[in-house]
Amino acid sequence: MDFSAALPIFAITLREGVEAALVVGIVMAYLKKADRSVLNPWVFGGIGTGIFASVVVGIVLNWFFQKVENTEPMQAAFYGQLWQGALGTIAIAMLSWMLVWMTENAKALKGEIEGQIGKAIANEQSAGWAVFVLILIAVLREGFEVVIFISAKLQTGLVPIMGAIAGLVSAVGIGVALFQFGIRINLKAFFQAMGIFLLLIVAGLVISAIGHIDKAIAAYAELSQTAICLPADSAISSCLLGGLVWDVHEILPDRQFPGILLKAMFGFRDRLFLGQAIAYFAFLLSAGSLYFRSLADKPTGKVSA
Repeated sequence: MDFSAALPIFAITLREGVEAALVVGIVMAYLKKADRSVLNPWVFGGIGTGIFASVVVGIVLNWFFQKVENTEPMQAAFYGQLWQGALGTIAIAMLSWMLVWMTENAKALKGEIEGQIGKAIANEQSAGWAVFVLILIAVLREGFEVVIFISAKLQTGLVPIMGAIAGLVSAVGIGVALFQFGIRINLKAFFQAMGIFLLLIVAGLVISAIGHIDKAIAAYAELSQTAICLPADSAISSCLLGGLVWDVHEILPDRQFPGILLKAMFGFRDRLFLGQAIAYFAFLLSAGSLYFRSLADKPTGKVSA
């Protein structure tokens, strides 16, 4: 069994799960301090509903992909590649935005959540539902990002599920260590390291998304009998991405170890086209500069119980 596909899923789930665990922990600590622990079942209800809704979205997306695959081969190629490219673009935007947003707002996160929960429990009649909705949104936001990422990479089967479960369990463990046992964890170092790791994973997703879009355009050109693609100068060519700038297929194939591991983690390709290379480095420069600027402007500190 190839476990390389589980590693990026584990990393994404761990980071997003820790963010959700921080929100849950802050809310439960506030409720305990305010002597309103009676509302804890609403917290657990929000967690369970959020996870359930995320799983349902994943099942629906998987069902949709299966429907697409069962259509006429050329149409399946077009719609399948187009849909994967679109999901990849959405995942790139969501993960990049959340990476920068979390870094910029981590320092004020505790105060903001406590302010929201304080207002929520002020009304006795609607306090439970308000707590439920707050937790549900936090879990859904992180859960949807993980589901979209998995769907964009078209990873199905037991291995990615194992990676997601392992990441979720690890995130819960960190949350329990912080808020239940009072263990001090340097979340600043954790999020900075995971942030850099996430940048590289998403940059790899950029390569995949652009490749899918290019294949979708090529399939459309064949379906519509229109001359959209650039003339091919070799047997291995793209539609609009230009020529090959990287070809190590004979030395380091991306379907064998260690190439398959590099592909799963960072989007490595044994063959890389010019457009993909440009997009890869453009993303790293733009998103990376925003991320490191957010670290410099608003550094985060340690978060403890």
